[in-house]
Amino acid sequence: MSLNAFTQLDPPLPLTVLDKGDGYAVAVIDYGQEFDLLWVVAMNDSGEIWCAPNPKVRMQANWSMGRAKPAAGKGEARSPAPQRIAAVAG
Repeated sequence: MSLNAFTQLDPPLPLTVLDKGDGYAVAVIDYGQEFDLLWVVAMNDSGEIWCAPNPKVRMQANWSMGRAKPAAGKGEARSPAPQRIAAVAG
C-alpha cells in the first residue's frame, strides 16, 4: 500500500539547502517510511526549484524565535573551535 503525500506549505518556510543555499519550502513530498521527506524549495539566488532530501535541509536562523544559525553538519565547512588559553600562575 502506497501512502504518497504532497503537502503544500502555507506560508512557505525559509530553509537552507546544504550545498545549494537559502530558499523557501513551498511543499513537502512524503513517499512513506522507507524514504526521506523531500522538501520542494524555491532557491532565492537562482530561482531554481529543488527537491531536497530531509538530511540536506535546515531551518534558517530567526532571532525573534530564538533560533540561532544551525551548526555546521556533515559536508559543511566548519569554523575552528575557539581555543581557551589557561592562565599560568607564576
